[in-house]
Amino acid sequence: MANSKYIIRKTHRYLGFFIGIQFLLWTVGGLYFAWTNIKEIRGNHLIHHDDILIVKENMKSPEEVLRINNIAPTKVKEIKLSSLFYESYYYVVLDDNMMLINSITGKIRDSISEQDARRIAIKKLKKNIPIKNIEYVTNKNIDQHFQYRGGMLPAWAVALDDDSNTILYICALQGTLERVRTKEWRIFDFLWMLHIMDFDERDNINNSLLRGFSILGLFTILSGFVLFFQSSRTIKKLFRIKYFRKVF
Repeated sequence: MANSKYIIRKTHRYLGFFIGIQFLLWTVGGLYFAWTNIKEIRGNHLIHHDDILIVKENMKSPEEVLRINNIAPTKVKEIKLSSLFYESYYYVVLDDNMMLINSITGKIRDSISEQDARRIAIKKLKKNIPIKNIEYVTNKNIDQHFQYRGGMLPAWAVALDDDSNTILYICALQGTLERVRTKEWRIFDFLWMLHIMDFDERDNINNSLLRGFSILGLFTILSGFVLFFQSSRTIKKLFRIKYFRKVF
């Protein structure tokens, strides 16, 4: 009995030391998640979300704009109506390409320029925040913009001159605001990475490392319960009384 108690105590001690730091990180992350406003984390307080689709009587149908540009309908994966600078466009996704086609003229629009990206950013912002710089993001430099992971490329990274070092990511193919990244979001993202223990893509909650630490955490808790019952005088006294009543 004494030997088993010693083994459980040692196991509990070393397990607690080994995963204690991760338990602390889980707690700190949980507190941050619980005490922050997710809308502010996403940057919703900075951006207008009242985009209006512009529909006109002389708009061409999707079939017409495809025919004008010699695009076979079988190659189209997606087509939807969108607005840009108060004009309506068909956003067309093909197997190997994406494009904006003017719904009135049927002409393919050039990709979003740096000046276009600046105009879109200014239009989207609720406040007049100065633009610090604009960078073109492609597969070649996406590693420098890890916070834009999973976003459509190419894109324009519009960095604002504010306290949160906000960056607006605007898709260069359709002119849509894809991501808003602030200092608060970066803290959230870092703590989330530590929370789920996915240090690569930061979205896999089924990774082996997290599963392993969860199991070790369970063993630590169970060993703590066992030690409590083994060392508690009250529990021992209750067991003695119960045993005494059985005997007599």
